[in-house]
This record gives sequence, structure tokens and C-alpha cells, in this order.
Amino acid sequence: MAIWIKNPLAILAENAGNGIVIKGDKIAELVKAGDKPKGQYQKLETFDASDLVLIPGLINTHHHFYQTLTRACPPALNKPLFPWLKALYPIWARLTPQMIKSSSKLALAELLLSGCTTAADHHYLFPAQLQDAIDHQVEAAKELSIRTVLTRGSMSLGEDDGGLPPQSTVQEEQTILDDSLRLIKDYHDPDDGSMVQLALAPCSPFSVSENLMRESSKLAREHNVRTHTHLAETHDETDFCLKMFGMRPLDYLEHVGWMNDKTWLAHGIHFDDNEIARLGNAKVGICHCPSSNMVLSSGICRTLELKKAGSPVGLGVDGSASNDGSNLIQEVRQAMMIGRLRYEADEMTHLEALSFATKGSAQCLGRGDIGEIKVGAEADLALFALDEARFSGAGDPMAALVLCGAHKAEHVMIKGEWRVKNGEIPELDMNELMREHKSLAHQLYHS
Repeated sequence: MAIWIKNPLAILAENAGNGIVIKGDKIAELVKAGDKPKGQYQKLETFDASDLVLIPGLINTHHHFYQTLTRACPPALNKPLFPWLKALYPIWARLTPQMIKSSSKLALAELLLSGCTTAADHHYLFPAQLQDAIDHQVEAAKELSIRTVLTRGSMSLGEDDGGLPPQSTVQEEQTILDDSLRLIKDYHDPDDGSMVQLALAPCSPFSVSENLMRESSKLAREHNVRTHTHLAETHDETDFCLKMFGMRPLDYLEHVGWMNDKTWLAHGIHFDDNEIARLGNAKVGICHCPSSNMVLSSGICRTLELKKAGSPVGLGVDGSASNDGSNLIQEVRQAMMIGRLRYEADEMTHLEALSFATKGSAQCLGRGDIGEIKVGAEADLALFALDEARFSGAGDPMAALVLCGAHKAEHVMIKGEWRVKNGEIPELDMNELMREHKSLAHQLYHS
């Protein structure tokens, strides 16, 4: 069976004015305006998209699913990064397997409903009662049939050794490396079309040792997986690196062997001109997290300079305790708006912002099979209806998606299968999931 998604109101692709044909799990054909499909198909189903805006499935390149349990958390309100983390670490140390499963499923559902088809998560908390967090995330992703890049995060540098996190939240380095290898062997699928991939992600310069950074990079190279970490998010981090290591964050990253095209970084705000050039030369990816950066007053990422230098620039919602949501199409608008505080309006366009969440994010994850509407790409798509009051009077449908503030997808397809229909996820009882999630959040706060 093939599906002709016909005559979209607007489409984020060239020479596809009359839509696209999906065959199996791939995009088989782009249909020019006024044309009909030219391919030979045994059966061709038609899907009328005349009132829908069609874009590639959005790709989230940085998140912390578990943080959906601590949104608008009273002890952490109105604080910059380091005090915010200090307030939340003791709460997060009480996470249980059930909490991870529920929070992951809720975050993934939220993302799906916003048009997201691939999600990278950075989980770095493994207290004694929670040694198999990534396994639970894999299970949640399979239930929703969403693509994931699950990063095995880690913290090994506790307060006793000069780090930021409490000792109850850190692990022994060999334990981290052994589990990282187990997860790669159990779950990582390197092929095009992969639904689950693994990456290694020591949390940050202020929570892991230099040795763990080096050994994680070595293990990643041996098994051809990517590496990810937080870097250059705040001035506090820069001060920490200068005091602890005698060098700036990017110099530290290079010192531990992470400056390569298999690395992508979360935030990447506080780089100078020379550092941006070095990142570009090394093709290190940057995940822009505009809402989180605004909530924590961290600064504005220099996205266009990084992209011009050669660094892929993707988009991430970041954790739901510093956003405080998991809505990727809203994050596209945030990226455009905050970008216009640094760049001219004709530089930071709605199309530029959309490119961060599609092709740019795919490049950060090393994926050439997603992020674009092109022949041979995976059939990952998001379709948006412009039928709310916020869109009334809009002249350019694609621009309206961003400027007027789209916040929910009407239909979402992953691997050729509809995963959101008419604004809902089939076979998911969202109300029941929310009841469970709210109950677990209450337990977490009061345990």
C-alpha cells in the first residue's frame, strides 16, 4: 500500500506542491504542483492535506524526561542554574523505576502531540534504587512507537570531590562504563531507519571526572556511538572549569578528546569567536535550548555564527523543570524570537528556526535518513491544521505555523504509520497516564 498525501496547504520541501507519496516506511515520490504521482503502485490511497501544513517530523536533540515530574517546582523557582540544581538534586535522588517509566511516557506523548517524531533524552541520575532507568525509557518509547536516541548519562564527581551533585546521586566510574557497554550491546541499532540508538553522555564538567570523560569517549569510539554533554551553559560553569581544571569549558572538552563530529553539546551559549571557529572546524553539533536558557537566565546561543562556522545546530526543549514543557513546535517559535534579539529579522527567519528542529537536529544526531522531506527518507511527518483563532487571517501558512504559535499537531506519521490522528495518540489513555504521573510527582515531592 502507498499513501499519497495530496495537495498540502503548504509543505517544507521543494518541488512537492501536490504532496508526497509514502510507500512502506519511506518517502517514495515528491509530486510537483499540478502533477499526479508517476510511480507504479499496486494500490494508492489518497490522504487529503488541503487544509494542513506538512513538515518533516520534528527532532528533539536534548531533554530530561524525568523532569516532567518536577515542573514549576517551588524550591527551584526563580533561580539560575547552579542554585536551581542544588534545590532539585535531593528531590531527583528519590526517583523510582515507576517514576522513570511514567515520566518518560508522558514526555514522549507530549513531544509526539507537538509534531516530534525523534527524541533524544539525557538521563544521568542512577541512585541505588534506579540502576536500569534507560531500560524503562526503551520500553516507554516502544509503547508509543517513537524514535529515540537515549543517552546513557552519568555523574561521578560528587560534593566530596569538588563537584556539584550530592554523593547519593553519583556512581562509581567502572559501574558507569560497564552499564554503558551493556546498553550499547542490548539496544543500539546503527542502521538507517533505526528506532532506538544509544549515545554516551557524562553530564557536565561540574559533575564528572576528567577520567570518565576520556573513558566514555574511548568507549564511544570503539562502538561507533555518539557522545553528548552539557557545555558552556552559564558563566558559573566557566568559572568552575577555570578553578577546577585551569581552562575554559571548550579547552577542557578538547583536552579530554571530545572535539569531533560524533559529539553534540547541549546549550553552547558562552563561546567566543575563536571557540566558535574551532567548534565549526571539528563539526561539533550544538543543541539550542531557548526556553530553558531563558528560564534560567543563562544567555543566548550564537546559533547563526555556529552554523556558519560549520557546526550543525539542532533544537531541544531541555528538561521539563527548566522549560517547563515538552512542546517542540513551540520551541521553534522561541528559537526564532530569541534569535531576533541577536540577529536581524531577515537573518533569523521562520524557515531558519524550522531548520534547527529538522535538518539541523538530524545532523546533530548523525542521521541522514530523517529531518527532510526527500525521496528515500524515512516517512516521519507532522501535519498541522490552522483552524484555531490564533491563525485566522494568516496569509503565509508556513510562516503562520511559527509566527502565530502552533502548539499541537493534527496528524503525525513515524516510519509510515500514523502515530497521532486528529490530535490524539491512538490506543493511549492520556487521562489515565496523567493521573498516574501526577500521583507519582506527589510521591516524589513528599517521600
